[in-house]
Amino acid sequence: MPFIARHDCVMFDGREIFYYDSVERERTAVDGREFEERPKPAELRLDLLTNEWIAVASHRQKRAFLPPKELCPLCPTTGPLATEIADKDFEVVVFENRSPSFAQPDPGWHMAENSGVETEIHQAAGRCEVVVFSDQHEGSFGNLPLAQMRTVMEAWRDRTREISKLDYVEQVFVFENRGEEVGVTLNHPHGQIYAYPFITPRTARMLRVAQEYFDKHGRPLLTDIIDREINDEVRVITQNEHWIAYIPFAARYPYEIHVAPKKFVPDLAALSQEAADAFPEIAKEVLLRLDGIFGIAMAYIAAWHQAPVRTGRDALGLHWQITSIRRAPGKLKYLAGSESAMGAFIMDLAPEQAAQAMRDVNL
Repeated sequence: MPFIARHDCVMFDGREIFYYDSVERERTAVDGREFEERPKPAELRLDLLTNEWIAVASHRQKRAFLPPKELCPLCPTTGPLATEIADKDFEVVVFENRSPSFAQPDPGWHMAENSGVETEIHQAAGRCEVVVFSDQHEGSFGNLPLAQMRTVMEAWRDRTREISKLDYVEQVFVFENRGEEVGVTLNHPHGQIYAYPFITPRTARMLRVAQEYFDKHGRPLLTDIIDREINDEVRVITQNEHWIAYIPFAARYPYEIHVAPKKFVPDLAALSQEAADAFPEIAKEVLLRLDGIFGIAMAYIAAWHQAPVRTGRDALGLHWQITSIRRAPGKLKYLAGSESAMGAFIMDLAPEQAAQAMRDVNL
């Protein structure tokens, strides 16, 4: 395992910030901005038609929106402008979101029961963090040096482990949005972590399917999916000793890639050191191949699916899902009537074609 040190500091308004460094160094910079009160936790409301929880976080309307480079809040503080990161340089930084959708609740908080139209509005308990991949404003995760990608991986693992200890958190979601087409509001290379007080609808559905399969067959569904992809070969993009990258058999998007550890684990924190060390190489190849399809920086959402904190950990396996909405140069796949209203996806490109296109990219 490479050496990675974590330094814990406090921001001007009491938020926590964590520096991750591959060399030992002091982190003594002080966030000198004038104190301000943090926003109150958002509201959590129940959609009775679907039994799904919706967070209403009106304070997020005021968050930064595509500021110019000289006003980027994720760059290091090097001049008169004080950013979110007080130090003049850094490798990888994680800090609590200034405009969180989920936050630490008041003492005694508990999840509301479904009481029909009488279900109470209550605090959106949880945690939201920003993961800044680099102190350089330009670039992307896939363009980082391999060693720095490994530091990001260690930050993901560490934060998953720590956040999972919070008694009001049921699920930890690590993700990255890249490109304005998918809603990015800050262009600095970064990702986010959302911790929910409930199991999200997508994960609940995946968990139900995975648990039924595990109960019937005595082994995880993802393990058998990976075995099928290895046997079929046609949808595999690349693999190494510890990881495999493939286009799923029933992909929903023109370019949807799953990257999974070959040895089943429930979450990032449970990865072996060997698997964590092997991740950057395959991640870089996959992302460079994705950019190489059309010769442009592809907008994507990269989502880590992992088991909830307290349930389904033998059945639901960790995997990294990268979805791009671009289907051709200048053309996006819009989630129109069937996809948005009914959740029924229609694909214009066969997964085998997408896998071949990615394998054909000349790196």
